[in-house]
Amino acid sequence: MTLRVAIIIALFASSGLSADDSKPATEATIAENNKVKQTLPFNDKQDFANAQRGLIAKQDVVTIKNANGDVVWDLEAYKKYITSENPSPDSVNPSLWRNAQLNMINGLFEVTDGIYQVRGYDLSNITFIKGNTGWIVFDPLISQETARAALDFINDELGERPVVAVIYSHSHIDHFGGVRGIVDEKDVISGDVTIIASDGFTEHAVSENVIAGNAMGRRAVYMYGALLPRNERGGVNGGLGQTTSTGLATLIKPTDIIKETGEKRTIDGVKMVFQFTPGSEAPTEINTYFPDKKALWMAENATNTMHNILTLRGAQVRDALKWSSYLQETIEMWGDNVDVKFQSHHWPMWEQEKIVDYFKKQRDMYKYTHDQTVRLMNQGYIGEEISEVIQFPDEIDKNWSTRGYYGTLRHNSRAVYQRYMGWYNGNPSDLNNLPPSDAAIKYVEYMGGEQELLKKAKMDFDAGEYRWVAEALKHVVFANPNSEQGKQLLADTYEQLGYQAESGPWRSVYLQGAYELRNGTPSAGGTNTASPDIIKNMPPEMLFDYLAVRLLPEKAAGPNFAINLNFTDLDEKYTLYVENSVLNHTKKQSEEPDVSLTLTKEVLDDVQLGNITFEQAIADGDIKIDGDKKVFNDFIGMLDSFNFWFNIVTP
Repeated sequence: MTLRVAIIIALFASSGLSADDSKPATEATIAENNKVKQTLPFNDKQDFANAQRGLIAKQDVVTIKNANGDVVWDLEAYKKYITSENPSPDSVNPSLWRNAQLNMINGLFEVTDGIYQVRGYDLSNITFIKGNTGWIVFDPLISQETARAALDFINDELGERPVVAVIYSHSHIDHFGGVRGIVDEKDVISGDVTIIASDGFTEHAVSENVIAGNAMGRRAVYMYGALLPRNERGGVNGGLGQTTSTGLATLIKPTDIIKETGEKRTIDGVKMVFQFTPGSEAPTEINTYFPDKKALWMAENATNTMHNILTLRGAQVRDALKWSSYLQETIEMWGDNVDVKFQSHHWPMWEQEKIVDYFKKQRDMYKYTHDQTVRLMNQGYIGEEISEVIQFPDEIDKNWSTRGYYGTLRHNSRAVYQRYMGWYNGNPSDLNNLPPSDAAIKYVEYMGGEQELLKKAKMDFDAGEYRWVAEALKHVVFANPNSEQGKQLLADTYEQLGYQAESGPWRSVYLQGAYELRNGTPSAGGTNTASPDIIKNMPPEMLFDYLAVRLLPEKAAGPNFAINLNFTDLDEKYTLYVENSVLNHTKKQSEEPDVSLTLTKEVLDDVQLGNITFEQAIADGDIKIDGDKKVFNDFIGMLDSFNFWFNIVTP
């Protein structure tokens, strides 16, 4: 995700940031983008044929609103400047422009007999499998509004059918968030609708961004470009799709769990065989083979781009070696018996030989990144050095489906290095180095002062040396946050780097950085990391871990105390201990707590969601307190709150 987050990163609806201060592409940027046109096979139109194949219907206007009338998805904003006929503008990398053109091919498509996709209604695709009586839905998008629109669309075109099953391919939000737009939870509880997912799905869907959710959410603003203006100098493409929808993300727990490769299910007459791929693109994920159709659903394990080994919003590093081994397993299991492969992003591919060749290149892209990074690492190179020298062989580099629209070889190789070696590069100077602002002051001093540095930086900017100018001017801004000349030149530099970027997230990161240097850090909107469904599915242990990272040590210093919590609906009991300015939790309850609370998980959820205050719950009898109530009130006062709009490009 994509918004590629497991907890909700639903950016507040926005018409986009102002682009009035954007600058045109420089001659250096135009030259770099022209080089791309000469090095890649732009005459190959097979992807466009595949993306258009099977089109059944296309809606004239794809603008989706929520119940309040707010726009949560608007493909029309992109249609104003991205068309299949328009050549790439000077301000867009031609390869990224091509990817955007392909992702703008939207509508209802027949993949093969009985398998359909609605594409262009969110960052991800929603897939409908025709069963004997109803639809089996794979990956119901991010938002319930976009998923509902897609279901209404296919029902209008192919006839009304109920949803009888939903399959979540993995634990990222763009693959389950719209579920309540297509099914009612009471039908799941009654057994009328089956929801299938892989082992560990709910835990990972809720947990991946709980502990570090605030920081990840802020960085996701940079990565996904949802706030960028919709024009050729702003947001163009997110790599996996155009951008993320901003409706209500939901979650209903699975009722059927896949735990092993080779497990089979027959749902509404449709036979399926699953490949369990934990630790690949997501902590838990499944591919699905349809033997009666010789069709293979690849989830997000093989899309038409290089994926992330480490996403720029932040996450745990993925295992490139394991990822490649799963793709080899896919080839061995079904490579001889596949006529079409399709997935949760981009467009399908047909013909067995082409599909197997595609899988091999996807496999080898991740294996090469892993193997050559580790080889160079063992030669003594550090991450930055590896990313500068590592190059794909032409078979991978000149292949469209392995280009870096989402992940890139540069940052993926650094991620492999990080997985093995961590943050420290082995150089003693980097073991206890100064923080950015302190180092910046000394850098500027050593380089002859701010004005001398700015003079040299402007000369290098004019020469198109943008990577170095960005490095040098970073120090000016961190040494002197009031340096308007420094911020403006650094913004111009980021902008040109964004215009040259082939990766959609890289472009977004640079352009968002340029905006904030010119206009300051935004203060309105943000992300919703606490939707009702996420809170509802968060077990108490996860909540306690989150509270622990919010504990302010200066306020928790000194007093030691124990809080007993008794959840009557879960029949579970816990004790929270605050000792040594640390919060721990255990199911072995204290016999002498300072205070005890008796409540239901549902009441705790309502308090977290703001539906009721803690005091109201006590007054209503929904929370019963025994012992010293002040201890609990003091504990609440020890918890830090996080500012979403923290600075990134300024100190």
